[in-house]
Amino acid sequence: MLPLYLVAVLPPEPVLAETWALKQEVHRLTGSRNAVRLPPHITLLPPFRAPVAFEAECLAALAAFAATEPAFEVALDGFAWFGDRTLFVRVAGAEALQAFHARLRGWCATHLPQVPAENRPYTPHLTLATRDLPPTQVPELRQLFAGRAYAAAFAVAGLTLFRHDGQQWQPRPTLALGGTAPVN
Repeated sequence: MLPLYLVAVLPPEPVLAETWALKQEVHRLTGSRNAVRLPPHITLLPPFRAPVAFEAECLAALAAFAATEPAFEVALDGFAWFGDRTLFVRVAGAEALQAFHARLRGWCATHLPQVPAENRPYTPHLTLATRDLPPTQVPELRQLFAGRAYAAAFAVAGLTLFRHDGQQWQPRPTLALGGTAPVN
């Protein structure tokens, strides 16, 4: 089977640690393994399959795209749900991220045609848990997060390619946006 890839924005510290703690809490409360299989991130290109040889081409094309893009701010504010399957941190004032995503999709259409076109609107969010939440625990989890507040802001300074190893998502290089220092 072909490897699975995705492209995402990773928040820097302290937002990374704060949202990772939220994901671990959901895992402890519900047993959701999906909550802790991928670090906190905002998906730019959802999972897609491609041959292993694609990775080098993808990294080169993404690096060229990133070099043309300035860093920008993202704000997180509160929690929300997609149905009963996905708990996430809401991206507030998402216009800059949506515009960045649109430019990335356009770049991929020209430079990485192997990346499939999306068939649903882009809704930026930072997932805490998805797909394997036990249905009997969702009402309690909804109530718990409805009574909480979380807000943070950070500069998006890069984008990261991930490859799934069969168990977890492994980060490949993070590619710095133009005008920012290399991201580690």
